[in-house]
Amino acid sequence: MDGSCVATSFRIPEQVLTSSGQRMQLLGFGTAAHPLVTPEVAKQAILQAIELGYRHFDTAYIYGTEQPLGEAIVEAISLGLIKSRDELFITTKLWCSDAYGELVLPQLRKSLQNLNMEYVDLYLIHWPVSTKQGRYEFPVPKEEIIPMDFGSVWAAMEDCQRLGLTKSIGVSNFSCKKLADILALAKIPPAVNQVEFNPLWNQKKLREYCKANGVLLIGYSPLGASGTLWGSSRVLENEVLKEIAEAKGKTVAQICLKWAFEEGVGVIVKSFNVERMKQNLEILDWSLSEEERKRIGDLPQSRGCTGESFVSENGTFKTIEEFWDGEV
Repeated sequence: MDGSCVATSFRIPEQVLTSSGQRMQLLGFGTAAHPLVTPEVAKQAILQAIELGYRHFDTAYIYGTEQPLGEAIVEAISLGLIKSRDELFITTKLWCSDAYGELVLPQLRKSLQNLNMEYVDLYLIHWPVSTKQGRYEFPVPKEEIIPMDFGSVWAAMEDCQRLGLTKSIGVSNFSCKKLADILALAKIPPAVNQVEFNPLWNQKKLREYCKANGVLLIGYSPLGASGTLWGSSRVLENEVLKEIAEAKGKTVAQICLKWAFEEGVGVIVKSFNVERMKQNLEILDWSLSEEERKRIGDLPQSRGCTGESFVSENGTFKTIEEFWDGEV
């Protein structure tokens, strides 16, 4: 490390996960990248994030960043940046091709091997579909998408928690209806639903449903996911957000992240740029006014991540509306 990073002096807010009692920082560092970065680039970015004060890291088997994350943590301990892995909150995810009851536990063991860990803090079902076994790619071939057997997959997720291989379990990209299906059969309810969340898609209905059922909403793409397969610059270029940012002497990214915190939503941010990593942490000692929050809340709403990769005329989900159960 070059010593240019200075750890944040502000404490990142935490939330207790209802199904496990765990504490989780509401600002997580994401490791997904498109196009893919080299393992060394990912590792160095994670090291810099740890030095700056990030303690919640989000990965997935499909991202290819589990191993660099594990290596970065080992190096961070050796450098004295942290004392042990237990200081961190690590999330990883089950890919669609392993979303079968009999594959869940073996796949988590693979992820743990990649991470060089005995447990993760949170294990999520990445998408509410299954695909052909052994196929790890995104977008997935549409003809290989089939309905997930929620009962067997969730029972296996619960086994993972009982065995101590993950401290909490949850879902990602689940609509209210699909989340209700899981809740109806769960012995251990999902602690988290990780979904797209930003000022232009504020998930009002889903937020209310999650809150009523003790499920914490975590937002990915809080800045619109510019530079990803499906993302755009529409959030960062929004005129209302730019006006608020200019008036407060902040960046649009900082406005978006602060707004999410004030809405009670955790967020996963991804930047491998050190200055932006720092800026993303500088949101804890100021507030948005009621008028500013109202202006953001009144912005027109539309999904950025439409899920069209899972939709086809002859497939399981024939329309985007069907995939999201009308939540579009």
